[in-house]
Amino acid sequence: MYSLNRRRFLLTASAAATLPKLARAQSSIDLGLPGGNGVHTLTKAGEFGQKSEGLILQRTRAPLLETPMSVFDEGVFTPNDKFYVRWHWADIPDSVDAEAFRLTVRGHTGKTLSLSLRELMALPRFEIAAVNQCSGNSRGFFAPRVPGGEWGNGAMGNARWTGVRLKDLLDHAGVKPGARQVRFNGLDQPTSPDGPDFMKSLTIDHARDGEVMVAYAMNGRPLPLLNGFPLRLVVPGWYATYWVKMLNDIEVLDKEDENFWMKTAYKIPDRSFATMRPDEKDVPVVPISRMLPRSFITNIPAQSRIAATAPVKARGIAFGGDSGVKEVDFSTDDGKSWQTAKLGKDEGTYGFRRWEADFTLPGPGAHTLKVRCTNTRGETQPDQPNWNPSGYMRSVIEATPVEAV
Repeated sequence: MYSLNRRRFLLTASAAATLPKLARAQSSIDLGLPGGNGVHTLTKAGEFGQKSEGLILQRTRAPLLETPMSVFDEGVFTPNDKFYVRWHWADIPDSVDAEAFRLTVRGHTGKTLSLSLRELMALPRFEIAAVNQCSGNSRGFFAPRVPGGEWGNGAMGNARWTGVRLKDLLDHAGVKPGARQVRFNGLDQPTSPDGPDFMKSLTIDHARDGEVMVAYAMNGRPLPLLNGFPLRLVVPGWYATYWVKMLNDIEVLDKEDENFWMKTAYKIPDRSFATMRPDEKDVPVVPISRMLPRSFITNIPAQSRIAATAPVKARGIAFGGDSGVKEVDFSTDDGKSWQTAKLGKDEGTYGFRRWEADFTLPGPGAHTLKVRCTNTRGETQPDQPNWNPSGYMRSVIEATPVEAV
């Protein structure tokens, strides 16, 4: 059980974290992207405030920082200082005064709330483990290549989130009959006058499901500034575009939200696994929403040299998307045959699940390791990758080529 002292939270969380200019880091990593240009520098200690060294620098402003796969081998909860970062606009506050901050709940409600962090933290506490994953995680592996941040597989992280249920806040404000959606806004601002303010919405029923929450802590500590301090929305099982950071405004609507980020952006083909052919036109689209199952090998990098005919242990992480992990399978022969992996402790429906499998490669030469997840919905990762022009929702069975020596 994590403990979080309210006074200590307010004192430590007021510290500023400055967004820097691009640093001349010497260390780098090759993400092995099929289209090339996969070499990125790694951040240096203190370069991004509370973030430590070793994150993969995708972009400086607005910050895009990726978590290396090796971090996920350390445990099912991603350390706060190694948790990936993704912002849409570069106009982000360098610091937030925790004492002066207020969260507003307004709109189609019986009353308007203006809550301080102390008041918010005095409400009934709620905790949940959940994966936060960028809609475009793994976009760099899409072929043909598509525009956008060329992420490897590290635009994701798993944390234990602490805060209050959104349902409790809405009940406190008194939602009026006829409410249809709830819209969320944060302290970040567009960098140009005509830029659309980043806002996202959920249906009223989803917002009141008892799992969607307003978090003030992750892994038992205040949110890092770049991960949304002082508050962020947590939408378990859904892609991170809905997890609004630096949340300061909640508005109940009596109509559908028509803002750019709901009506136009973050749309996917209305097909299984959000896939289409690159040459297709006028494919019906819907807003992106729930995540799909994924799994990764975390202790054996691609192109590793492994002793032939010697026992080896593979391990990694899996998550079911918007449901739990039912089963993880492991293959040493490019998916021709599979063995059931051993699952680790279940930390919750929406979090990472550790898996392990023992294997022995039969002899020297090239081999391909694979891992696949089946969730409690019965959905299994597909053999073939999806494709869409935004590079969203990759969930294909990942392949790890190795050489037995």
